[in-house]
Amino acid sequence: MKIGIVGGTGDIGEGLAMRLSSRHEVVIGSREEEKAVHSSECCLQTLRQRGLPCSCEGRTNQEAVDTSDIVILAVPFSHVAGTVSGLRGLAGKIVVSPVNPMEKRDYFVYTPPPEGSAALMIQRLLPPGARLCTAFNTVAANKWRALDQELHLAVPVCSDDREAKATVMELINSVPYLKSYDAGPLAASCMVECLTPLLLNIARFNRMRDVGIEFR
Repeated sequence: MKIGIVGGTGDIGEGLAMRLSSRHEVVIGSREEEKAVHSSECCLQTLRQRGLPCSCEGRTNQEAVDTSDIVILAVPFSHVAGTVSGLRGLAGKIVVSPVNPMEKRDYFVYTPPPEGSAALMIQRLLPPGARLCTAFNTVAANKWRALDQELHLAVPVCSDDREAKATVMELINSVPYLKSYDAGPLAASCMVECLTPLLLNIARFNRMRDVGIEFR
């Protein structure tokens, strides 16, 4: 698969690139191509030092969309509307949202937009024909980047497009020990997105790090 990561120079984007680029073609996107090129070079160096293959290049966000089959929106919720509105060519693409709307107060709070979830807001912004899935929301950025650790984690996936959901679940399952689960239609995305502030609160109040989920 050819994966474009919009906002791929952030912690989550870089971590996803490191995990996926040894098995798929990855294009790291950024508003500044120079930053994307630097991130791709770091990814190549990191994987080669471990004796792993790596297919990764840095481009602009728009080029990441243009050259990929699956587009991951690895951007903070506060930037997602502006980012999506500025992209062309998303019709017909599988678009993945790992976006979690939340705020840090005395504890982390889920703060969905009026649509009810980040995913439903993104769906409104996307052109007709875009195939939106919610996925990767519950894996901490540090977990993606810690390549010496096995990811024994569950990844819930929501979508109204059965074929797109199956493709995204296949992508998730291509990462060793990650396990995808069908979490229902896109309207159920709010239940997935709110798990992240829950996990952050559990980590904070129990002095844990990078808490994830498994289903047994």
